[in-house]
Amino acid sequence: MDGILSFLSAELRADDTRKIGNIARANLYSRGIHGGMVTRHIISIGDFDRRQIDRLLDNAKRIDAQKYDKNALVGKILATLFFEPSTRTRMSFEAAMARLGGTSISVGSVEACSIAKGETLADTIRVVSGYADAIVIRHPKEGAARLAAQFASVPVINAGDGAGQHPSQTLLDLYTIRQSMKLDGISIALIGDLRYGRTAHSLASALSLYHAKLHTISPKGLELPTSLNTELSEKGMEITEHEDFRDVIKEVDVIYVTRIQRERFPDSASYFNVASSYRITPELLAGAKKHAIVLHPLPRVDEIDPRVDILPHAKYFEQSKNGVPVRMAMLLQVMQ
Repeated sequence: MDGILSFLSAELRADDTRKIGNIARANLYSRGIHGGMVTRHIISIGDFDRRQIDRLLDNAKRIDAQKYDKNALVGKILATLFFEPSTRTRMSFEAAMARLGGTSISVGSVEACSIAKGETLADTIRVVSGYADAIVIRHPKEGAARLAAQFASVPVINAGDGAGQHPSQTLLDLYTIRQSMKLDGISIALIGDLRYGRTAHSLASALSLYHAKLHTISPKGLELPTSLNTELSEKGMEITEHEDFRDVIKEVDVIYVTRIQRERFPDSASYFNVASSYRITPELLAGAKKHAIVLHPLPRVDEIDPRVDILPHAKYFEQSKNGVPVRMAMLLQVMQ
């Protein structure tokens, strides 16, 4: 599997990435994103303005309340192209499509598709566009989803591209937060791997539209990328870096935990030494605001003590469940 993923990245660099820089933003929409028109592709949370996010979340709320047409996408086919492992994202997109009356097709494993034979991503997208009415893609290389959108003749939804973006995760994160509190002016702590964590990148970008205050807590070397930090600051977002989560536990409304990846460390001892310092426990949460919620994009490893699961702060399993109505709203937006 590692060999295949290395090949995917090399293949994309060698041929397809030369084309990424030529993608104009205007090419990413069927009828334009401004003026309330329907989005053709969903590649980055940056493709949305606040009004469009609010509208999609409102639609997801109606769907959650069973106020939707269960035959809305009858006869439509969704292709899921996942070149990285996935449980929640893939299954929730497929469940979303089924609940709307549509069907899903997939290549199965990376080894089973023609990219393993040397086919370019651009050619794969062209071919799959002929089989389906929309494509959901996850790829290990940042920029792959935007490249796919250039060559697809059907809508493309980015389900995660390397350390880049994960817009559907961000939308369900916002939806989950909104179930507990207003998004405007919230104070949020991002904890864990903030350098490579695409979920943290997308969420921070989205919350800049809601005047949120951002607190970051991460191991040395895994801080929020400087470029993103600068971009958010230029948008007026207040960002404060901390070494210890206990310094900010009493201030935040949302505690967003990400997995610290073991592969970023030279040995297991170094990993466990760092990871234990970023573990959320009931004892730690005793100092949190009563209404504070704990979110995690999952899967978790050791970063949240299982004893937290029964606390009212824990919302990560609801967060995962919310992926279905939110992704139903996304599919309706690009396919109707």
